[in-house]
Amino acid sequence: MGETSGDQTFDVIVVGAGIMGSCAAYEAAKLGKSVLLLEQFDILHHLGSSHGESRTIRATYPEPYYPPLVLESARLWDEAQEAAGYRVLTTTPHLDIGPADNPSLLAAVSYCSPESLPVKVIDSDSQLSGHFSGTFRLPEGWVAVTTDLGGVIKPTKAVAMFQALALRHGAVIRDRTRVSEMKPDELAGIRISTADDRIFRASKCVVTVGAWMGKMIESVSGTKLPIHPLHTLICYWKINDGFEAAMSPAAGFPTFISYGDPFIYGTPSLEFPGLIKVALHAGQPCDPDLRDWTSGGGIASAAAVVAEWIEKVMPGRVETAGGPVMTQACMYSMTPDEDFVIDFLGGEFGRNVVIAGGFSGHGFKMAPAVGRMVTEMAFGGEAATAERIGVGMSMFSLRRFEQSPKGNNKDFVPHVSVHGGPN
Repeated sequence: MGETSGDQTFDVIVVGAGIMGSCAAYEAAKLGKSVLLLEQFDILHHLGSSHGESRTIRATYPEPYYPPLVLESARLWDEAQEAAGYRVLTTTPHLDIGPADNPSLLAAVSYCSPESLPVKVIDSDSQLSGHFSGTFRLPEGWVAVTTDLGGVIKPTKAVAMFQALALRHGAVIRDRTRVSEMKPDELAGIRISTADDRIFRASKCVVTVGAWMGKMIESVSGTKLPIHPLHTLICYWKINDGFEAAMSPAAGFPTFISYGDPFIYGTPSLEFPGLIKVALHAGQPCDPDLRDWTSGGGIASAAAVVAEWIEKVMPGRVETAGGPVMTQACMYSMTPDEDFVIDFLGGEFGRNVVIAGGFSGHGFKMAPAVGRMVTEMAFGGEAATAERIGVGMSMFSLRRFEQSPKGNNKDFVPHVSVHGGPN
């Protein structure tokens, strides 16, 4: 069902033009479908979760269903970059570090296949000092794990790339277009009304609105999703003089994660000369439309936590006395179990509306695979890619919260810390 000049009807309308929606629009357009991608703000805005200078890619996860998704996404990132003619992903090694008895770290190692994701376990400080220019120290009782699959993604550039690829295949993009109503439609399947009184119809709809997912789905269907936004800050620190080159991707410096409390993550020096991103995996509950853009509440203490970790694990390499020299705001869309929600909305919408949200601060890297899966669900009724790579979609089903409000049962504590009240 193609677009017509009178009724503005498409095969699929994708609501939300962040990384997930842009990947979905590209996948649908590649299939020859007529695609409308809607965005409530300006294209490539900095108000949600798909902007900024870096996201990491890594395949070490304490859940068995994420490594196959990352490996599939890594292949799709390469395909998209080949199609675009430029790169948005800089590959690096990846380092996981933490207490030797940490359940998450142990599980992550156990799910690394020697064939698809070989790992090297380092259990002494003297061994670790021979890697990554001797930057990292291994505290007593800790272990380190290295893999070859790491990297830094340029998020805004990546979103632009997938939108450009979607446009190349005939997709239509409309920004500053807020959805005010979504209803089943006898003529097409789904009818969408916008705040500026336009109407669009489609056979199928994919909703990928990030931190606004809970608000939008409740407003159009009455369904309350267990997805809650967090306001978070990303910190950049000054590298001490003389160590800048050693902490770059060109020198083989890794993306890294430190398990335990605190849960710390970081990237090589890439985005800003002489700076390195080291941040706390944490946030503060917020209304995405009412943030005050400050670092108030519990997040104000995050820099001190990160500084203490840097002095313990990267001593002498990063200046911590003055705190981070730069911060950037972002949002996570959290579920209780930190797993994604990828499912049909159901109810009066049946299987005509697919929702994808709750990416909980770790979904960006898997966007190409998610975009393909939601497109397969919309037009084929099931995620064929997930089945092919051995990932059960029940882990991402809304129905898991009917069985338990906590969602999927796990043997380790959540990785994202929640501080304070609404921001």
